[in-house]
Amino acid sequence: MPLALEGKKAIVAEVSEAAKDALSVVVADSRGVAVSAMTDLRKQARENGVQIRVVRNTLARRALSGTPWEILDETFSGPTMLAFSYEHPGAAARLFKEFAKGQKEFEVKALAYEGELIPASDIDRLATLPTYDEAIAKLMSVMKEASAGKLVRTLAALRDQKQEEAA
Repeated sequence: MPLALEGKKAIVAEVSEAAKDALSVVVADSRGVAVSAMTDLRKQARENGVQIRVVRNTLARRALSGTPWEILDETFSGPTMLAFSYEHPGAAARLFKEFAKGQKEFEVKALAYEGELIPASDIDRLATLPTYDEAIAKLMSVMKEASAGKLVRTLAALRDQKQEEAA
């Protein structure tokens, strides 16, 4: 069913607005995936700060024109699903990677992050990025290990000093 011009303009405006604040974008093809599975995917997306839009290719091209996500134009063929990550750049990639494990029909076409087009085969580049909390935890563990090592060296130096004084 054809969309009226006003409907098309509204879709382009919505997608443009969604793209404006996105940290990364993932393009996928969901042909053959059950509606119930897609409903679950959309629910998980909302919980992870990801907005999913299914858009016609010409409208997607117009909506992303003039944005850093314009580099995705070549991937718009067939049914196109766009996922915009807002809270963490790897959220959509991680979500789609997990979803694709259980859905053979689901195909990630490409990703974009900071103006760079990333092929679907390199989805791990974004999907394995640590979240803010994970990065802080790693930093704290490194700092803890460094301070523990310094404490051990200080105690060893004190022990050596006391042994020299006793001798």
